[in-house]
Amino acid sequence: MSDVFKALSDPTRRAILDLLKEGDRTAGEIAERFSISKPSISHHLNVLKQANLVQDERRGQHIVYSLNTTVFHEVLKWMLTLSEAKGGER
Repeated sequence: MSDVFKALSDPTRRAILDLLKEGDRTAGEIAERFSISKPSISHHLNVLKQANLVQDERRGQHIVYSLNTTVFHEVLKWMLTLSEAKGGER
């Protein structure tokens, strides 16, 4: 789970996730939305993939990225168990 929090700690990666909420995108389509280099976008996408927050699939000559919402559900479930711990003691 530490990979997830590391990935979410960066504003560019959060912006990529927000973009993917709208639908699947190729790496090129993602890069067009940012004013940073394509290698930097590639790095951010790799961090998101390592955290299982995004999935990639080759379609012809393109790699298409999509959200993996399963991980988000797992994190939310874990966070909810924290709020229920022993009557909410601090």
